[in-house]
Amino acid sequence: MNASGHIARKRFGQHFLTDVGVIDALVRGIDPQPDDAMVEIGPGLSALTQPLLERLQHLHVIEIDRDLAARLRRMARITVHEADVLTVDITQLARSLNLASLRVVGNLPYNISTPILFHLLDHVDVVLDQHFMLQKEVVDRIVAQPSTAAYGRLSVMLQWRYEMDSILDVPPEAFDPPPKVDSAVVRMRPWATPVAVPLAHLSELVKVAFSQRRKLLRHTLGRWLEQRGFAGDFDVQRRAEEVPVAQYLALAIQTQNKAQA
Repeated sequence: MNASGHIARKRFGQHFLTDVGVIDALVRGIDPQPDDAMVEIGPGLSALTQPLLERLQHLHVIEIDRDLAARLRRMARITVHEADVLTVDITQLARSLNLASLRVVGNLPYNISTPILFHLLDHVDVVLDQHFMLQKEVVDRIVAQPSTAAYGRLSVMLQWRYEMDSILDVPPEAFDPPPKVDSAVVRMRPWATPVAVPLAHLSELVKVAFSQRRKLLRHTLGRWLEQRGFAGDFDVQRRAEEVPVAQYLALAIQTQNKAQA
């Protein structure tokens, strides 16, 4: 139990940010402006919520823990959405507020951070930017470059739609209870003119490519391409991690066109 009397719940992956210096650095990185329409995911004990509210006119929060949601409702200028973020339609939320875009922030539960990132990918068109505290290993994977061990499916899918930077490293002792891993903050800004390719098709292609990352692509993606009658120029005599994001996108466009022909 921490100083607030709340016991962190493992099933929600709760690790509460307590380091004032880290919180200040995170808020500076987010740089909230009074008129910003902002959504915080997993506000917890409001360590980030309170300094955000000091700079914002209003804040929307998504909190799954009913006890924490009840605490948050007692705060002024805040709208609480008591729900699992994976069930929240961010696009509909923006439309209900008559907004073209939202800013999204949060200390994401590490046990479901990847599903949350993919869920938000479905709503990227209404996102102005995102700032998330994540396990450092996940941030490293998000921003990884080709031909590195960290480069994978998450790298390709997110780099397709976002410009991303790791802006802050955070040690375990900044949290209560301390996680067993280092953390980091990533800034994600949607590209203004992303390559137009269906999300589901690109996701399938990339998933197949990285399904056996130690093998050459001819064993995985090569067979997938053969099944679709693809006769274009794509080198399958390399591993998935050696292929840049732009080449995956180009291949997705070619194979989607083939599928529609």
